Amino acid sequence: MTASKKKNAPNWRHYDLTTAGPVDDYLYSMLPKRDNVLLEMEEYATEHDVPIVGPAVASVLQQLALMINARTVFELGSAIGYSTIWWAQAVGENGRVIYTDGDAQNAERARSYFARAGVANRVTLHTGDALEVLSEQKQEFDIIFNDVDKDDYPRVLRLVAPRLRKGGLFITDNVLWSGRVAEKNPKDARTQAILEFNRKLYDAKEFFTTILPIRDGLAVALKR
Repeated sequence: MTASKKKNAPNWRHYDLTTAGPVDDYLYSMLPKRDNVLLEMEEYATEHDVPIVGPAVASVLQQLALMINARTVFELGSAIGYSTIWWAQAVGENGRVIYTDGDAQNAERARSYFARAGVANRVTLHTGDALEVLSEQKQEFDIIFNDVDKDDYPRVLRLVAPRLRKGGLFITDNVLWSGRVAEKNPKDARTQAILEFNRKLYDAKEFFTTILPIRDGLAVALKR
């Protein structure tokens, strides 16, 4: 099953698989109003086709962080920093979120948003290869969030377990890939990479995994 894109729908609503039509509209209408910075980021993402998780997924991310009392988050693929702000709000004043993105312009825009949102002191920015930055980390994180290029998903999985604390969460976006994961014999390399990632994540003894069918699919894996 593939999701159809609504006319003029924000890009963070492209992938709704189980909440299309009126139910989709209801879901988003129930979300609490975001502050002006987040609303501006949503508008910018829609106008410039910048991928962000959107407010429904971001609310889940923030709730998960609060549930495990997360204080450290490593984000792989942060774009303009939309989800970064939600993480930063969750970890509190003494928490730390590591932002990574390969685009210097994205990073500069994100830096401005962080300052305006009042979370700049909680965020460390890295511009470059997110996987390389993660591979250099010596500490264990409470949460690692994966939203890099889909071809790299299998590589990410190999890096995560040693850098995540027991009881921590490894969370990955886009694991249903607009329903293409359900196609028979997909030829697209990114779809194949996501299928490989999903299979290996569920098979990994280090993790207890569930895929939440919200928007484009969110994999939540608890480290045992």
